[in-house]
Amino acid sequence: MKTISFENIKGLRRRDGGLTLADVAEQRERFGPNNIVEVSGSPWIDLLTDTLKDPMIWFLLAVGSAFFLVGEPTDGITLYVAIFPLLFMDAFLHWRTQASTSTLRGQLSSRVQVYRESREIEIDARDLVPGDLVLLVHGVVVPADGVFERTQDIQLDESVLTGESQPVKKMPSTLDLFAMSALEEVRVPSETLGYAGTRVLTGSGALRVLLTGSSTSYGEIVRSVVRMPHERTPLQASIGRLVQILVVGSVLLCLVLAAVRIYQGHGWLDALLSAATMAVAAMPEEFPVVFTFFLGVGVYRLAKKRALVRRAVSVENIGRITHICTDKTGTITHGRLTLTHWEPNKGDVLSLLRTALAASSSDSDPVDTAIRQVAQQMNLDSPLRLRVFPFTEDRKRETVLTQESGGDFMAHVKGSPERILAMSGLAVNERALWGERVSQWARTGHKVIGVAKKRSAALFENEPEGGLEFCGLLAFEDPARPEVADAMAYCRSNGIRVLMITGDHPETSAAIAKDAGLTLTEPVVVSAEEESEKFQEEWLNHNAGYLKTVDVVARCTPMQKLRIVMALKRLGELVAVTGDGVNDVPALKAADIGIAMGERGSRSAKEVSSIILADDNFSTIINAIREGRQLFLNLKMSFEYLLLLHVPLVLTAAILPLAGYPLVYLPVHIVWLELLIHPTALLAFQAAATAAPEEPNNPKIFSSQQMISICLAGVLLAGAMGWGFTHTLEESGDPERARAMAMALLTFWSGGVALYLTRFKSKVATALALTTFLSSVGLIHFSDSLSFLRLSPLRPEDWVVTSTLVLLLLSGLMWVRKSRL
Repeated sequence: MKTISFENIKGLRRRDGGLTLADVAEQRERFGPNNIVEVSGSPWIDLLTDTLKDPMIWFLLAVGSAFFLVGEPTDGITLYVAIFPLLFMDAFLHWRTQASTSTLRGQLSSRVQVYRESREIEIDARDLVPGDLVLLVHGVVVPADGVFERTQDIQLDESVLTGESQPVKKMPSTLDLFAMSALEEVRVPSETLGYAGTRVLTGSGALRVLLTGSSTSYGEIVRSVVRMPHERTPLQASIGRLVQILVVGSVLLCLVLAAVRIYQGHGWLDALLSAATMAVAAMPEEFPVVFTFFLGVGVYRLAKKRALVRRAVSVENIGRITHICTDKTGTITHGRLTLTHWEPNKGDVLSLLRTALAASSSDSDPVDTAIRQVAQQMNLDSPLRLRVFPFTEDRKRETVLTQESGGDFMAHVKGSPERILAMSGLAVNERALWGERVSQWARTGHKVIGVAKKRSAALFENEPEGGLEFCGLLAFEDPARPEVADAMAYCRSNGIRVLMITGDHPETSAAIAKDAGLTLTEPVVVSAEEESEKFQEEWLNHNAGYLKTVDVVARCTPMQKLRIVMALKRLGELVAVTGDGVNDVPALKAADIGIAMGERGSRSAKEVSSIILADDNFSTIINAIREGRQLFLNLKMSFEYLLLLHVPLVLTAAILPLAGYPLVYLPVHIVWLELLIHPTALLAFQAAATAAPEEPNNPKIFSSQQMISICLAGVLLAGAMGWGFTHTLEESGDPERARAMAMALLTFWSGGVALYLTRFKSKVATALALTTFLSSVGLIHFSDSLSFLRLSPLRPEDWVVTSTLVLLLLSGLMWVRKSRL
């Protein structure tokens, strides 16, 4: 018995035809949508929040207001106008990131049949409300908690909630739920209750919904998982440390610069502009923006390759995967079984096929589908089933009870040949002979099942546990996908170990592993059923390295799969796990990257996973790894570009004013640079993933040598800019021309670095570099007419000097990199 409340349907009237539209509207107002994981917030509010986080917006507002206060409205208006392109850029980036994942929720939604307005209709499961009458049939995942009003031989798999693999038979409730809705608590039999996340194994029923969304028992479990704080990836931690260092350094430089400018007698406005300009020049706000944007691009690219990402950071994280624990059926193979061979006991083919057909109760199981296809060709009919004991991982068999025309009762059994043979009445030597036949079929890659039956004059009270009459073997073909071999080769060449975990026969698994190219030598296969002691938690704790010597674990249960994942993680491996059923949820949750199957995966598996494969294909996992590794390389290029720009920018903005020279950059120049740097950092470094061998993502973005070369290049450019600024100032006495020289050097450097990092292979980078070159020449050349720029035109020889210095520095950077390699 279980204590529940009917309060959620209080005020509703009982109707066999379900709720009215008015009832639905009222209930939805009270309880909201049937979302297991709550989604709150508005995209417009999110956009506003993200935009207000941009320090550049606040810088322009503050400095523009300062210009108005000191009687310089032209400069103030210029800075206010400059806010609009930045707002547009922020809005575009937010939209681009959101658009990458906006369709994911719709693809995860499920449809259910309900009675409303005395009609049976199909709706999205998220539209269910308390009081709805849901129709449940075989294979459907229960969408909400409720009480069964009608049942017909319905059995549920509740292992996602209870951990028990035995089917649970459900009965209709005799209570008048609506009449008892005023009571605070009611005691009801557990067998009348249905729970969200459980799955219908057999039969059908009508469930009156009581709890929806996060209020369901399953919702509480999923919510506790989803709301757990996610650990930051090593790359996120590295970016965080880099940003912290830059923030602390920029704050100290700002304070020092402001104090020195006041001490030099430049006045408080000069000190304010110096400090504000320095702050924005040194502020590392681009790094988290670039990281977020690149993740959004990765999500979009993976979606195009049929991998749906539920946590954007998984795109980067999967690039560091070192171990993949994958299913066999439907992931490495096509998952479309064909019954190609049958070997009857005593030569009775029809008896073998009739028994197999009678024991095939599922409409979706590929084994049952293959058996029915052959039965139809032979005009065999399935008998009326009295009771079904569905297949479970622990029992490894399915049993169906029927009544023969003569009045006797028959138990039809099919399942693991080892289990069926062990339960049969065959002599020891006969079992050995049939066991050898199983091995022969399995060695050729066939999936083999055993078939048996048992006759009784009286109805069986429980499922027979022995004394079966062995009918024979069925052999099915499900070859490896042809594209999997290339994916396996990629894994081998990139240091990624693949462990096939399956419930199939060891020799079948070995044949498929060999066919798929899992190893270049004979695969090492172990049976978790025969050597179960090696898959106990305590044994694995002391011998976890054993798993690195194994290629295939056959006859594996979901709990053993979980132990394998945990043991590999304790070894320091980063583990990706594939799964499709409710039994796979623990392993998917425990993995660094849980990968659910989109075509045959359960809702619970999808909801706890990081990535969903729309095509259930192992090769798609490898595509995701390639994208993750390419994402890291692209991020690395973008961050290197930012550092190569920011180091000279910060040094010249700080050192020259500290030395008593005029400000090198005014606010309008910072705006100009930001409008060049932002698009280049975000769009220029978006190389597509390749099939070439790559190193796994390194938690450190740059090595010590790389940081030294970046800083050295930045210092050298700062020196060149400092020389150009001071030389031009001494020669002409015009600070605006000196600033133009510094801006020309920095903008040319920006375009040159983008071309250098992309090896002139990116059309976008080339277009952005050309835009940078041409816009810089045009703005500086016509700066006399554009007084708000506070620049003066450069002479032709100045442009020659600028180009020469940038080319020399880029050549030096390339030489350093090549000599280091």
